[in-house]
Amino acid sequence: MRAVSERQHATADAIAEDVRASIGTISKQAVYDALGMLVKRGLIRRIQPAGSPTLYEDRIGDNHHHLICRSCGMTVDVDCAVGHAPCLTAEEEHGFRIDEAEVIYWGVCPECLAAREA
Repeated sequence: MRAVSERQHATADAIAEDVRASIGTISKQAVYDALGMLVKRGLIRRIQPAGSPTLYEDRIGDNHHHLICRSCGMTVDVDCAVGHAPCLTAEEEHGFRIDEAEVIYWGVCPECLAAREA
């Protein structure tokens, strides 16, 4: 939990590095198992952007979204645009009771834009 909290939007590999630095030897499988259990228990959130590694964060309890740089992969939280969770209303619910909406905005961050212009 501490490793996820200290490095928001981190991959399992990055979290494993932090855990190893803190407690010593730990298998990658143990980290994946722990992350899976934390997600299952609703203590952390798994973000799975298309074409990118899975990311983990501890911001739960709201239905925020994410903005991801196509160039460097930097990921930042974006609060819901309007309304209450799920903050997007499906045109047709098909009998579902919707409790979450997941939106990922893709673009290029200011640092990568500046590097392109240089």
